[in-house]
Amino acid sequence: MRILPWFCAALIVAAGALRGAEPVRIGLFMSITGRDASFGEASLRGARLAVEQVNAAGGVLGRRLELVVEDNRSLAGESATAAKKLITRDRVVALVGECSSARTLEAAPVAQAAGVPLVTPASTSPKVTAVGDAIFRVCFIDPFQGEVLASFARKRLGTKRAALLIDAGSPYSTGLAESFSRVFASLGGEVVATQRYSGADTDFRAQLTAIRAARADAIFLPGYYVAAGLVARQARELGLTATLLGGDGFEAPQLLEIGGEALEGVHYSTHFSPESASPASRRLVEAYRARHGEAPNGLAALSYDAVALVADGIRRAGSTEAKALRGALAVTRDFPGATGATTLDARRDALKEAAIMKVAGGKIVFVESVRP
Repeated sequence: MRILPWFCAALIVAAGALRGAEPVRIGLFMSITGRDASFGEASLRGARLAVEQVNAAGGVLGRRLELVVEDNRSLAGESATAAKKLITRDRVVALVGECSSARTLEAAPVAQAAGVPLVTPASTSPKVTAVGDAIFRVCFIDPFQGEVLASFARKRLGTKRAALLIDAGSPYSTGLAESFSRVFASLGGEVVATQRYSGADTDFRAQLTAIRAARADAIFLPGYYVAAGLVARQARELGLTATLLGGDGFEAPQLLEIGGEALEGVHYSTHFSPESASPASRRLVEAYRARHGEAPNGLAALSYDAVALVADGIRRAGSTEAKALRGALAVTRDFPGATGATTLDARRDALKEAAIMKVAGGKIVFVESVRP
């Protein structure tokens, strides 16, 4: 059968259109189930909303974004497996994840070896981006967060004697504790007790009894929301009146469910306040409230920004090719994200402000913003 030239041309055009219509896949690996599922749920909501908004605005390079999700089930080792699947099976152009520094550190070498950009929304350990030039973040890092909390405790709360309660197996927790201790001491404060626990522990009474004996004004707990709620309850049961301080790991709706009234007066630092008046923040908050009936937390906002930054990088690169995308992301300057204007420094770390939040009257309220 003779194939006419015009028919061949039509096939070529159709094939080109089909290739152009293929989605640009971004892989998300998160704790959708398991102990830290609250983190993953918020992150997934934010990421999906970003994808929807990018697609509603025309997608990237004439193609729609598609989010491919892998659940690491909050388990050690699963993030590396998820990253491998997303890169080799799903052929994603970039990875977004995780909230936990430890789990991001599992996946980062996989992304680095493949040359595929990985943008972490909320992993604050300096070790994360030190893995290599394919690893980026849209959040501030632990040294800054520890400095903010130490300065706030000393200058705003008048804390003189602080105790540390550290998750010994968590890079996030140990990193925050180090920076807090260093800055708190430089401002004339004294760390009067240091106690440790394992991330899976639920009974902190022995550590809290030792802290009570040290007469601390504040307890700095650089951990996650489950531990924060349990520590608050058990501390009050033991008669401790010390102010509980924490980092962005406290950020979860379940914090108030677990800790209840014992959390009154708790302060923590995070990356985002829904009270922000910036256009990008208002756009997220309004869309998120319409979809979920509540304001987004910091993890939802950071994941929203991580996906939006990847889309912006693809546009600036004019390509989904890994090297070009890495190069575009590396020179990000004043990206107008929901969590604030984001600039990436030479280490691919985000330079941005932190928000101080407080539990008051059974609600989480904004206190102030702190810039680097």
